[in-house]
Amino acid sequence: MKTTLFRPYLAAVLLAAPLLAGCGNDDDPEPDDENELITTVRYTLTPSSGGQAVTVEWKDLDGAGGNAPTIGSLRLAPNTTYTGAVTFLDESKNPASNITTEVQAENDEHLVVYTATPANLLTVTRTDRDKNNLEVGLATRVQTTAAATGTLRIVLRHQPGTKNGQADQGSTDAEVTFPVTVQ
Repeated sequence: MKTTLFRPYLAAVLLAAPLLAGCGNDDDPEPDDENELITTVRYTLTPSSGGQAVTVEWKDLDGAGGNAPTIGSLRLAPNTTYTGAVTFLDESKNPASNITTEVQAENDEHLVVYTATPANLLTVTRTDRDKNNLEVGLATRVQTTAAATGTLRIVLRHQPGTKNGQADQGSTDAEVTFPVTVQ
């Protein structure tokens, strides 16, 4: 007799469990925006003293895990100042989507980080700022040193709600490394 009286209560608890589990804490933060799909990173450097612009490109049209990306090499003149512009594209779409315009529109949520190895290979200074007066990095000034070789790593950081000018916040939208020759 105890088992037959207990069964309706057990059934009621089991039916209510999914409803109770669906009740969440209203204080939970909203999930961050998703990272952009970026298949192409292009960095164009124009000598401040005039002359031919230099462009280097990283391209991975089939995305991570497929074919290896194509990676260009950057050749720069020694002891020269360049004005730089980085472009991010999603060429998996037709027509290609210019992610750079989205990054510019949401510039208070993005930071482009440039790291030269060795550190004295060249100096990259971000010259554009967001609405909070924090650096963005879509526009740069690059100063080379004497003849040398190394690499330049470019990372687009997505930092919604956390941007404070530091590279360690947020997640990575794109990360590429270019071989660099200064000669």
